[in-house]
Amino acid sequence: MAKVFTIPVAPSFGAKRKTRTSDPRYVDGQRLLVEAMKYLAQSDPVTNRSAIELISEHVRTRFRMSDSPLG
Repeated sequence: MAKVFTIPVAPSFGAKRKTRTSDPRYVDGQRLLVEAMKYLAQSDPVTNRSAIELISEHVRTRFRMSDSPLG
């Protein structure tokens, strides 16, 4: 049986959150990936299905759901 150790840490209420700034490279990167998936789907959707799934999986795992190009 495992033992669980807890180390109490006092929260720091003085720390302020950073404001997130929009990055145009984020939007350009997302647009490029979408265009690549469209191109693969138009040329041969059956053969390129694995490539489209790979790009789609990369987008879902690389970027957080909270990431947004909107400010």
